[in-house]
Amino acid sequence: MKKRWLAPIFISFMLVSGVSVSQPATAEAATVNDLVATAKKYIGVPYKYGGTTTSGFDCSGFTQFVFSKLGISLKRTSAEQYTQGTAVSKSNLKVGDLVFFNTSGKGVSHVGIYLGNNQFISSTTSSGVRIDNINDPYYWGSRYVGARRVANFTNEQAKQVQETAKKAQEEVKSSTVDLSIYASRGEVALRLASELNLDTSDKNSPFTDVKSDSKYAGAVTALNKLQIFTGDGSGKFNPNSPITRAQMAKVLVLSFDLKMKGSAKTFKDVPKSHWAYEYIQILASNGITIGRPDGTFGVNDYTTFTHLDTFIERIRTNVK
Repeated sequence: MKKRWLAPIFISFMLVSGVSVSQPATAEAATVNDLVATAKKYIGVPYKYGGTTTSGFDCSGFTQFVFSKLGISLKRTSAEQYTQGTAVSKSNLKVGDLVFFNTSGKGVSHVGIYLGNNQFISSTTSSGVRIDNINDPYYWGSRYVGARRVANFTNEQAKQVQETAKKAQEEVKSSTVDLSIYASRGEVALRLASELNLDTSDKNSPFTDVKSDSKYAGAVTALNKLQIFTGDGSGKFNPNSPITRAQMAKVLVLSFDLKMKGSAKTFKDVPKSHWAYEYIQILASNGITIGRPDGTFGVNDYTTFTHLDTFIERIRTNVK
């Protein structure tokens, strides 16, 4: 397959959060946006040794699959992919670079896609496709090997690659994320609007993907007026997208006007530099979240309906 080369530039990490982001003006930015959006569509797909499809990926199967959706050919294994493109120093990483790790003690054995802000996405043996920090002091930081730039898209090819990426996103099956288990942004809006007793009679949503006849329209519009949900910066709300626990922390803090109560526990996966650090600290200080037994919060994990119910019940009980 003929390679198409793309010049990655910075893209905001939170594509689906409630944080508004300015839209890049250049074609290259939009194409990088597509690359990251395509990769994130598969968050939650389980790990499968030798897996190269949406039923299960190994690490290199995931990177190969994502880049193939953009018309870029990668070799099969992480070690082979480490021979492609050009070497990039850690200080010069750009979105779309491949980052490599030694998790076996025998050389390159894991690969992921760099997302910016020290974040990368990969298929892990423990949690499937997820986002991690390349400098995580508890695991990835000490195992980092290097990076390769395998894609440098030109302006001429950007539009074609963008169209390819859109088609790839359309191919993602709803079964990738089970929305009977994980709460969608739309369902969270319905639940919060009800819990807050909001007036949902105005169905003129400001979002292009929430029409007035949508069951979410009234709730989404009411929450937007309170600046609890502000969309993704492109005029969309993404009602059928799952919401991460980090995003859920922000939404809950804003919805119930929660404040810090003394000190809160720290979580291994929530450094002070993380955008949701303050929100998660507030939840913890109010006894709304206690985290996981391994000392993590699970910032990038999707929020289940069970999580949502637990959070709201604790707010009822603990917040006066």
